[in-house]
Amino acid sequence: MSINATLLAQMIVFAVFVWFTMKFVWPPIMHAMRDRQKRISEGLAAAERGARELNEATAKAEEMVGKAREQAQEILTNAQRQADDTLERARDDARAEGERIVTAAREEIDQAVASAKEDLRREVGSLAVVGAERILKREIDAKAHNDIIDDLVAEIR
Repeated sequence: MSINATLLAQMIVFAVFVWFTMKFVWPPIMHAMRDRQKRISEGLAAAERGARELNEATAKAEEMVGKAREQAQEILTNAQRQADDTLERARDDARAEGERIVTAAREEIDQAVASAKEDLRREVGSLAVVGAERILKREIDAKAHNDIIDDLVAEIR
């Protein structure tokens, strides 16, 4: 095989083409590829960051919901406890008031009984005196005596 001028010219043109491509065409292509690679890696990193932030936000939201449920349960428990305490105090107050009323009524009844007994004593004493006066004013015979006693008994009743 012989090397002729055409082959030599083609080799020179190819070498110039390679040099021109390496000097002027290849750098912008490499720069564009690096930029695209950088954008893709930044996009992937942003997607990973977004997924991580979403997971963190979800976990935080679940934690907040859990705390809110705990607080709501605590509030309900406290409200129930306060209602029970209030109800128990009201029952105790009602019992005490009932006992006080019963005690006052018993005292009033005892006073009324004592007053009635005293009035009865006075009246019996008065009737005895009146009966004795009537007996002494009349002649004492059995029939008159029995009539006076029957009258006194009728007055007492």
